[in-house]
Amino acid sequence: MRPRTDGRLSRGLLLLMSVATGLAVAGNYFAQPLLDLIGRELDVGPSQAALVVTAAQGGYALGLILLVPLGDLVERRRLAVALYAATAVFLLVSAMAPNGTVLLAGTALTALTSVGAQVVVPFAATLANPAERGRVVGTVMTGLMLGLLLARTASGALSELGGWRTVYWVNAALMALMAVLLRTFLPRLGGDGGRLTYLGLLRSTVAMFRYEPLLRWRAGIGALSLASFSVLWTALTFLLSGSPYDWTEPAIGLFGLVGVVGALTATVAGRLADRGRVQVVTGAGTVLLVASWLALAAGARSLIWLLAGVVVLDLAHQAVLNSSQNVLFALRPEARNRINSAFLTVFFAGGAVGSALASVVWVHGGWSGVFVLGAALSAGTVVLWALERITVKRPAGEPPKTAPRTPATAKGE
Repeated sequence: MRPRTDGRLSRGLLLLMSVATGLAVAGNYFAQPLLDLIGRELDVGPSQAALVVTAAQGGYALGLILLVPLGDLVERRRLAVALYAATAVFLLVSAMAPNGTVLLAGTALTALTSVGAQVVVPFAATLANPAERGRVVGTVMTGLMLGLLLARTASGALSELGGWRTVYWVNAALMALMAVLLRTFLPRLGGDGGRLTYLGLLRSTVAMFRYEPLLRWRAGIGALSLASFSVLWTALTFLLSGSPYDWTEPAIGLFGLVGVVGALTATVAGRLADRGRVQVVTGAGTVLLVASWLALAAGARSLIWLLAGVVVLDLAHQAVLNSSQNVLFALRPEARNRINSAFLTVFFAGGAVGSALASVVWVHGGWSGVFVLGAALSAGTVVLWALERITVKRPAGEPPKTAPRTPATAKGE
C-alpha cells in the first residue's frame, strides 16, 4: 500500500486515506440523533444535551485554525498519526463520561483533533501525480463526505445494539486502528515551513488571504455553497416531520442516504479538473446549485421533486468544493496546509451561518422562505465565480511564477 516511486498513489493507500478521513469526520456527527438518549442517561436537559453539537462545531473550527497549518511546519505523517491517536483517546473520554460536563469536554477535544482528516487531504494531494490530483482529492473527499452523511445512520444502528456509548467505543477503536495503519503505510513527508515559528505560521495562514486572490474568491464561493447545503439539510427535518409528509425520526434519518449519491460524484468532478476543466466544473456546479432550489421549491408537496433537488444540490456542492480545492492546492505546494486551513475555516463558517439562518427563516417563512434563502445563497456563488473570472488574471490552478512571500516568511519567523 505504499506510494509508487513515480509519485503516484497506490489504490490501497488512497483507499486507506479516504476511509481515514471519513471516520475522523463522522465522530463529530454521531451524537446528533442520540441527544434524547444521552440527555436521559446523564440526567441533563435538552438545552445542555444540544450543546454537544455546539461543542463539536466549536472544537472543529479551532482545530482548523490552530492545528491544520502545522502540516506545513512539522513532519506530516507524525502529525496525522498523533491527531488520529488523540482523537481515539478523546472518544474514550466521551464513551466513559459520567456526566454532561465530561461529555462536552470529550466532544470538544475529539472535534479539535479530528481535523487530522484535513491534514490527510493535502497529504494525498502532495503525494499525487499533478495530472491526477483532481481524481485523488475527489476520492479522499468522497470518503470524507460519506463519513459525514452516514454517521447519523450508523450511530442509530449502533445505539440500538448497545446504547449510545457503543457508538463512541466503536469509533475510538476504529480511530486507533487508523492511527496504526497511517503510521505503517504513509511515507514520511516533512513540512516546508523553514524557520517559521508556530505564531509565525498562524500569521502566515491569515496572510494567505492578502496574497492569494484566488483563495479569497474560492473561500467566498465555498462558504455560500456550504451555507446553501446547510440550509437544505437543516430545514429538511422540519419539512419531513410536518404535513404533508409526517415522517418518523428514523425515516428522516434514512433520508440522509440520498446525499450519498452526490458524494459519489466527487471523483467525476476531480477527473474533469485533471483534464483542465476546473473552471467549467465550478461554473456548472454554481448553476446547478441554483437549479436544485427550483426543484426543491416544488418539493414542499412532491417527494419526487424533493429527491431530485436534494441529489442535484449535493452533486453541485461536491463539484464546487472539489474544483475549488484543486485550484487552491495548485497555488503553493509548500503552503497547502495553511491554504487548506484558511479556506476551510471560511467554508465551515458559511455552513454554520446557513444552519442558523435556516432555523430562523423556517419559523417566519416556512418552506417558501427557505427556498428564497437557499436560492439567494446559491445565486451568490454564480456571481462570485463570474467576478473571479473577470478580476483574477492568473488562470485558476496555475501558481504564480514568483509567489510573494508572506510577512512571516520574509522575516524568517
